[in-house]
Amino acid sequence: MSSESELPRAVRIFVSFVALLRANGFAVAPEQTTAYLAAIKLLGPRNLGDIRQAALATLAPPPERRATFDRLFDLHFRGSDAIEHTDGGEDDETVRLQEEGRGDEEPLLSDDANDSGLTATRMEALVERRFAPLSTTDALRRLAREAPRRLPRRRGHRRMRARRGPFADLRRTLRDSIRSDGEILRLGHMKRRQRSRKILLLIDVSGSMKSRTEENMKLAHVLVQAAPHVEVFTFGTRLTRVTRALRLKRREQALDAAAHLVSDWDGGTRIGDALQAFLAVPRFGGYARGAAIVIVSDGLERGNCDALRDAVAKLSRRAWRVSWLTPLATGPGFRPQTEALVAIEPFVNELMDGGSSASIAAHVLTLARRRAA
Repeated sequence: MSSESELPRAVRIFVSFVALLRANGFAVAPEQTTAYLAAIKLLGPRNLGDIRQAALATLAPPPERRATFDRLFDLHFRGSDAIEHTDGGEDDETVRLQEEGRGDEEPLLSDDANDSGLTATRMEALVERRFAPLSTTDALRRLAREAPRRLPRRRGHRRMRARRGPFADLRRTLRDSIRSDGEILRLGHMKRRQRSRKILLLIDVSGSMKSRTEENMKLAHVLVQAAPHVEVFTFGTRLTRVTRALRLKRREQALDAAAHLVSDWDGGTRIGDALQAFLAVPRFGGYARGAAIVIVSDGLERGNCDALRDAVAKLSRRAWRVSWLTPLATGPGFRPQTEALVAIEPFVNELMDGGSSASIAAHVLTLARRRAA
């Protein structure tokens, strides 16, 4: 196969799809292309579904780039029909995984944005957001100062020397006995090292949370800078990992980078679908294992509450603790009233106030005093 023009006419469309994948950053080896063509020949193909399954099985797109792969497939094999969106169609029910560094793959549509910020919608609105000049509040300063020593920790598998501990340090004991002609005068001890526990922060950036989005993103940046094992995701109608952007030291640069990554600012609310998309990616699901999960959302779900309940139940089985912080919890006697919060209440450890940076920071700093779920 020296050139595409020498290929049979029926094969060219499949080889050009592989070229399109390579042009968009997918690593596809020549052997995979050959296997792809062999799979298509084996399956028929009878329809586009068979061609898609052959491509997934042989070209092996990374799970975190599956949404981009599907979009390229539709654009290549279906053409303009793939980008015709209708109200209530299938595309409107799918939460997409937005990848870091590729926030400009789709046009920014802001006609359907929720300007009031008081109600939730399930419709997807892709908008660009700019953050105002930043100022640091006392709550954020306190979080930055106290987080390194007050965040929850866990026992690691490696051991270290200690005056007292459950394990005997035989190597140290024998080495010390040489100095006293083989007499063991003191038994050395060891204990397990303490390591920082993973923290997973999930931030609702939908229209109903637009008044809190900027402060929540500032808090997320402070937390990422203060602790080594923090992962941050935003969700509305899409799920976006913004950890890499928030690792930039200067807050203005970090939030500007995050603003270009996230394309569903102030849009619809599909929490259950977003969490299901999070769990569908093995690498993302691994972030939740043994972690302290903090979800900042009002819980005004407009999607399927069964999907939300199932996702939170799965997260609670993987996590150390699950905390849901909502601006609706205005007092100690708060009882959930919305259908979504009632559905997830049995699976979360705390359903507390998330209406200010001070309350969220105070909760994060007290996680270490709480027990595992």
